[in-house]
Amino acid sequence: MRYIDIRSDTVTQPTQEMREAMFKAEVGDDVYDEDPTIKKLEKYAAEVVGKEDAVFVPSGTFGNQLSIFTHCERGNEVILDDSSHIVVHEVGSASVIAGVQLRTINSDKGVMSPQDIKKRIRKGEDDLHFPSTGLICLENAHSNGRVVPLENMKEISEIAHENGIPVHLDGARVFNAATYLNVDPKEITQYCDSVMFCLSKGLCAPVGSIVAGSKDFIQKAKKKRKLMGGGLRQAGFLAAAGLIALEKMRFRLKEDHENARYLGEKLGEIPEISVNLDDIQINMVFFTINKDICFEEITQFFLEKGIKINPPENGEFRFVTNYWVSKKDVDYIVETMKEYLKKW
Repeated sequence: MRYIDIRSDTVTQPTQEMREAMFKAEVGDDVYDEDPTIKKLEKYAAEVVGKEDAVFVPSGTFGNQLSIFTHCERGNEVILDDSSHIVVHEVGSASVIAGVQLRTINSDKGVMSPQDIKKRIRKGEDDLHFPSTGLICLENAHSNGRVVPLENMKEISEIAHENGIPVHLDGARVFNAATYLNVDPKEITQYCDSVMFCLSKGLCAPVGSIVAGSKDFIQKAKKKRKLMGGGLRQAGFLAAAGLIALEKMRFRLKEDHENARYLGEKLGEIPEISVNLDDIQINMVFFTINKDICFEEITQFFLEKGIKINPPENGEFRFVTNYWVSKKDVDYIVETMKEYLKKW
């Protein structure tokens, strides 16, 4: 049975072209730096985001944590948004792996105030009680579905560099952000010293993310990747799909965005549902149901109708469009929602 899966854009299956490329991939041992397909992917990935070098990693969380681990010394402080993926959905790993503490800032839907950041920068040499700020982390597109304005990133980057602090960008969906802003990805990544982006979120690659930065940074990161257990052997089979993701799939994300907008508009026509259409900037639709429903029951109802959804988080649902969700599927999702709400 075919399911319509709108739990996330991580659920995308590889395309037939990717499967064929993986089958035919030329591979070697990447720990020995002998995998030609990995090398090709890393070189191209660095070029796409305007950085000197790049390294392939197993996941987005791995890439973010590797970047923190490489930038920071133990006991450093990392400034970032309180609602960011690193804070909310990465199981506190920065404290375990890098030995740093996270100093969070309240944001306006993911957009941090540069002046708030400036006030929170601390230098351990100034006061024996202080940790030193070792890194500032940004996220664009944000996991709340919104895109951070470039001017905001520019201001934060300038403050960071004035204080000798690097900036890392969680760019898991940086190509969605670039699509929304209608800019080259380099227009976004120019404001960070390192960037992580996913090949498996919306781009259909089955596994993997990229960390990009300076040659020196990536050289250090490769050793720490090995320490974290991320040294892979014949990883070129995965890189073959990643190349297609970057060469082709990132250029079709506008279709996912349009389907998300259409989904949001149609859901918003249902009296029991509240959708903020201004928040639909990429491929995510967040909404609430203004009825006292059973969350476990609704997920089961949708599943029986051939649709996979997640239960709400803090009362809010998230539906995510992707390559395998068509406009026709969106109409079916909306009709299924109407059918369910009639039960109440």
